[in-house]
Amino acid sequence: MASIDTGGSDGKEGGKVRAKKMAVHIDFTPMVDLGFLLITFFMLTTTMNKPQVMEINMPLKEDVPPEDRTKFKESQTMTIVLGENNKVYYYFGITNPVLDSTNFSNDGIRKVLLEENKKRNPLVDSIAIYKRMLDNRIIKREEYKKNSARIKAYKDALIVVIKAEDKSKYRNLVDILDEMAICNIGRYAIVDITEQDKQLIAGTLPTTN
Repeated sequence: MASIDTGGSDGKEGGKVRAKKMAVHIDFTPMVDLGFLLITFFMLTTTMNKPQVMEINMPLKEDVPPEDRTKFKESQTMTIVLGENNKVYYYFGITNPVLDSTNFSNDGIRKVLLEENKKRNPLVDSIAIYKRMLDNRIIKREEYKKNSARIKAYKDALIVVIKAEDKSKYRNLVDILDEMAICNIGRYAIVDITEQDKQLIAGTLPTTN
């Protein structure tokens, strides 16, 4: 509320009529109450972000009988090794692997993953179509997830094995897991780096005919 203080003078001093001095005082107490009401309103009506959980496949510790193991073609397998200084090494297959290296740029490991996954999974481009249908509210999220999971589980789709050197950064592991989601890689696992991988990176792995 605002009040006017006239100062208690009659306006006459030495025979002269002086203008009255008016001091304006504004009470901001109601504004403070209004501020707290607005804060309470937004706290109660704002939707909090839900934490997103990323699914990661880890190898089992116990020995699995051969008949219960998942069988796949060697040509489907791509191994990614995270090295120091943000370096990314990769090779295909298991027998006589040929090592190549790249980085985390859009023209780096992402481009390799997109090309290799599309080469082996002809249905992977359909995920983008389902995503547009979801954005346009033509289908529901449950239907999108169901179709996306079905396409990613295509029998000949790319299978990625992720390994990390001791000198690699934890951030690189998070980045490569993000690339799995961006490139629609449905089957991937994190395993320990082997001595063969270390020799391959160091260039000391003996070749076999």
